[in-house]
Amino acid sequence: MIKKLSLILSLITISTAALAQNWGGGIDDEDWSFGFNFQYISAEYKILKKQNWRSPFYEVPNSNGVSYDPASGTMVTNSLNSISSKPSQGFGLGFVMNRNISENFDIRSTPSLIFSDRVVSYEYVPTDPVNVGNGQTKNYQTLVDKKVQATMFEFPLGIKVKSNRLNNFRAYWLGGMKYSIDIASKKKTFDEGETAVNKLLKNDRNYFSYETGIGFDLYFEYFKMSPEFKLSYSTSDILKHDDTAYANPIDKLKLRQFTFSLIFQ
Repeated sequence: MIKKLSLILSLITISTAALAQNWGGGIDDEDWSFGFNFQYISAEYKILKKQNWRSPFYEVPNSNGVSYDPASGTMVTNSLNSISSKPSQGFGLGFVMNRNISENFDIRSTPSLIFSDRVVSYEYVPTDPVNVGNGQTKNYQTLVDKKVQATMFEFPLGIKVKSNRLNNFRAYWLGGMKYSIDIASKKKTFDEGETAVNKLLKNDRNYFSYETGIGFDLYFEYFKMSPEFKLSYSTSDILKHDDTAYANPIDKLKLRQFTFSLIFQ
């Protein structure tokens, strides 16, 4: 995917540089400029585990919680072999608000609506089925994927440091902070009354992230297009620490996100 994007950007850059200098809609002559963007997103967690993260969990009688004490009840999960998070894809779209400070500096915000799920995978020691009476048996999964469904409104604010323009090309670096708030329906995180093994893994509803990235302004006759690559990293733990077999082994959960954007102004 990245190789294909690089090839497309290289062809666009070569073709625009070969032409006479375009006006770009006069976008660089305005104090304020506006536009829109389309985003491809790849998100994963950085997982920091507790010291006893491998320990199995047991059901607490008359409760949907869990305990480390084997005498408390039936086993919910066996010992853990690993906890991991693989990249999950998503997409977003939003607006661009840009304040021109000087020839080489802008202040920019890109409020966006993001649809991006994340996954935490739990691998357990294989366990034989257990007879729980009445002719019933309880089976234990070896691999459990817990998906965190998120519909985020993001409000980044940062500084854009631009190179001098060369024909129809200009490179830039950007850095700043981002505020994110989950606006998804509460039904996606509602698990009251569920058994301990069916509880959900949940995130805090809002958090801040650091951001940095690079991009390229490509000038056409009536508009400017900017392919952009950006990385963001949450500033703090975003895990909602409730009493479940999936949240308890984790000490901290931080979100890493890669975003490729096409920005039009």
